[in-house]
Amino acid sequence: MPAVKAANPRQIFGAERWMRITAVSPWRGVWLIVHAWAVVALAAFGAAAAWQWSWIAGLIATPVALAVLGGRQLGLAILMHEGAHGLLHPDRKMNNFLGQWLTGAATGSDLHAYRAYHLTHHKFTQQPEDPDLSLSAPFPTSRASLQRKAIRDLTGQTFFKQRKAQFAAALRGLQAMWRSESGDASAKRDTSAGRMLNLQSRSGIDAPVANIDGAKTTARTVGRFFTVQAVLLAVSLLFWGWLPFALWLVALATTFQLFLRVRNIAEHACTTTGSEDPFSHARTTYAGLLERTTVAPYWVNFHSEHHLFMGVPCYSLPLAHALLGEENYHHRMTIEPDYRTVLRKVTASQPA
Repeated sequence: MPAVKAANPRQIFGAERWMRITAVSPWRGVWLIVHAWAVVALAAFGAAAAWQWSWIAGLIATPVALAVLGGRQLGLAILMHEGAHGLLHPDRKMNNFLGQWLTGAATGSDLHAYRAYHLTHHKFTQQPEDPDLSLSAPFPTSRASLQRKAIRDLTGQTFFKQRKAQFAAALRGLQAMWRSESGDASAKRDTSAGRMLNLQSRSGIDAPVANIDGAKTTARTVGRFFTVQAVLLAVSLLFWGWLPFALWLVALATTFQLFLRVRNIAEHACTTTGSEDPFSHARTTYAGLLERTTVAPYWVNFHSEHHLFMGVPCYSLPLAHALLGEENYHHRMTIEPDYRTVLRKVTASQPA
């Protein structure tokens, strides 16, 4: 099918406003990464300190810490997404380093594979060629089905299934490197290594790596993932002990998976997305403090604006949203008051 139609930002905002909202700061992206890791440290070490104080305090602090950690892990994934769009830093090499090592590697994602994969999603949003279509196609669904998925996320089943597939592909890549195998130069570029960040459907979890080059990319991705985990473990042991790192890992296997799923659902499920109207390609969901801490870090909830203008940095998306309101475009967009409303909508027409 043809690519989805795009909006003309200069017709909407004018040249001066457009330059303002698309300016990529050399320090704001770096600050957001520092913020994410600082919150991770406060949550992990704070919960460890609570356990040292008393077991009752530890029991209270642990679920709070896991929620905060899962939210910041999603935040790191979102910041890698910014890097995939070249929006973390105006210098391309610095942008790619920040997106590859300081954000994406923490959750086991590859910036370059994700970039190719994700830009295809933007080009063919909700069309058959959209690699993210399986995230929204199953909706609306039943409450029972959504609850089962949430249970799988919070019990680590989704995480272990994803990692099992990823590590199997990485092993294949290591074998190819050891044997000096080379891929087919004429083959289509394999972006399957970019799938792990997003896809939680059966097709995404179980999808095989398409070719040798994809397996090698996955091997390097897993290598960076283990490197970052080793650094985090070393920091944890140096300053406290094993508990802060254990909390990080538990959050990665549980709350991060659930928050990622809710974010994915909110972006496109049950929207009127189509190729004719670019204002219908995604959903914007207003987020309060609790939602910004968990499922909507770093303005990811302004997803309609992101699809309309994917060159706008995340910190300028609220401004883009406000300007669209001033120009009377909100009525053409899918906007929800909160994430609870979205979850009710995606289960509304199915039996419980």
